[in-house]
Parts: sequence; C-alpha cells; structure tokens
Amino acid sequence: MKLEYPWLLLLFIPYAAVLYYAWTLHAPSIRVPGLAPFRRAAGNHRRVNWRKLIPFVLFALGGVSMIVALAQPREGIEEIRSKADGIDIMIAIDLSPSMDAIDAPPNMTDTQLISLLQRGTLKNRVDTAKEEIARFIKERPNDRIGLIAFASLPYVICPPTLDHAFLLANLERLSVGQIGDGTGIASPIASAVKRLKDSDAKSRILVLFTDGSNTVNGQISPRDAGKLADTFETTIYTVGIGSRSARIPVQSLLGGVVIQTYSDEFDEQLLRDLAGMTGGRYYRAADAKGMAQAMSEINKLEKTSVEQPVVVNWRELYPYFCWFGLGAILLGFCLRQTVCLRQP
Repeated sequence: MKLEYPWLLLLFIPYAAVLYYAWTLHAPSIRVPGLAPFRRAAGNHRRVNWRKLIPFVLFALGGVSMIVALAQPREGIEEIRSKADGIDIMIAIDLSPSMDAIDAPPNMTDTQLISLLQRGTLKNRVDTAKEEIARFIKERPNDRIGLIAFASLPYVICPPTLDHAFLLANLERLSVGQIGDGTGIASPIASAVKRLKDSDAKSRILVLFTDGSNTVNGQISPRDAGKLADTFETTIYTVGIGSRSARIPVQSLLGGVVIQTYSDEFDEQLLRDLAGMTGGRYYRAADAKGMAQAMSEINKLEKTSVEQPVVVNWRELYPYFCWFGLGAILLGFCLRQTVCLRQP
C-alpha cells in the first residue's frame, strides 16, 4: 500500500491531543453522598467505565480512519519496470483488391462456397491473414510489434509497441481497398526498415504478407528495398498467400453474389529473393491451414532480452477508510445515546 499524501499523517499529533483532552474531561454531574469513598478506603479498585470507553474508542477509530483516508492510500498491482524476452517486429499486410479472393478447395461448388461465406465458416484472404496475425500477436506478449498496411502506398497503422490491445483493435479495422488498387512491395519494406533501424533490440524482423506481384514502380525496386533491409540488419520473412485457382465473390446487377474465378499473378521468386538476401525464409500459404502453419514456424523466432515499461494499475483504498470511519462514528453516537447513556 502507498500513501499519495503521507504528510497528512502529521494530523495524528493534534488529534492525539484532542483525544487526551476528551478522555480526561469530566462530564457535568451532581455530587451526592455515597459509599464510594468507603469502598476506596477498603481497598476496592475502580471498575472500568465501559459506557464511556466504548463510544470513545469508536470515535477515536473513526477519526483515525478519516485521517488515513485524507492521505489517499492506494495499492499497486505491477512493478514500474520489468525484464522480459522479446524482439522488435513489423508486420506488413497487403490490402490490394486481390486479397478479397477466397482459396476454397477446387471441388467445392459456388453454392457451397456462398453458403459457407454467409455462415462465416469460410473467409477471404485478408480475413484469414488478420486472424492468424492476431493469434501471432497474442502469443508474443513481450515483443514490440508494429503494423503496416499497403496497396499502392504503405500506411503505418501502428509503430512497434507493447500495447497489443491497441494494435489488435487497429488490425481488426483493416479491409480490402482502403488504400489503393495496386501492390507496391518495395514501399512497405522501406517503411518498416525506417521504423526498425533505430531500435535497440538485437533482432529486427519484418513479416510481409502478400498474394501478388509488384505492380507499382516506385523510387526503389523491391530487391533494392531488400538490400536496404539487409544493410540495417532487418530480417524479412515473406508469406505468399493464395492458391493458383482462387475465386472471388462479386455483386451482380440484381443484388446477388456471383462467384468468379480469379487468376493469380504470383511472383513467388521475388518473395524468395527478399527473404534470402536478409537471412529470412519464404512461406507459401495456399489456404487457411497453410497460413496457420507458416505463422507457427515464424513464431519460433529467436528471442533476446529487453527491458520494457509496465503500466502500474492502482486501486484506490481511501473509500474503504472513509466508510469505516463514518460507520465507527455513527455507531459510537448511537451507543452513546442508548445503551451507553450516562446518567448524571
């Protein structure tokens, strides 16, 4: 327990003086002849005056609780800093229109595919990737992880962070077609390297998810971006999403859904080269099962020790002291006016 204003405990000094004065103060009374002097002379000891003591103790406890409440006691759950194992990771996910395709088994009919889509059993490429990325993030609580979405241009959704709740919330909001129609692979690599190059972690990782080939002619080519990553010691793991015979749902003029065959232009060699030149690996994820397997293997990356800040969650305790103090004072008052009432 910690006191926010411990100096307020100095109020105990004047409060002790007030209690001493209240205890020694004699209540108004009428003196009448009695047998008490003779009993004292005979050696009898004075009895404890419970009618005076019990309300006095309750009032004293109530005042003590109120002073402690003013000092604002609180209880912390976590330490200020902690040490854990982790690495810095950037995740880049493709949001080009082709990520809306569905990698269903070849023998599945269009009717079955539409039914599974409506029930949520079957998902498109981007939703499958988001699901596996979310699982990957949850399994690495000690890693600083960032997120980049890209299509024609890259967009940094979140820099490397330990606030994974914020990261997952932004991941969930991503959808196909938000940032263009093309697929620029060089720009997200360069953007990730920029975010990671000043990191103090010994290992810097980029995991790139895409289902197509580079269709954007930027200032640098994808392989030049790969060399840049290698220069700044950033390892690239590439995940090629999709099968050769995918299908994509399209809205018909009548308001229904029509399934069309989608032909991939998959540049597998480029993804292999990007991973190879930085010491990483290329993974092929033809469907949801392949995606899960690829993420499971990437999850076995090496780890290094880093120091990370941990937010302290405080629980305020002063309300409990306030209620106890008020209860003690109220009980003392009630007893003083009833069973502990002193007759003059």
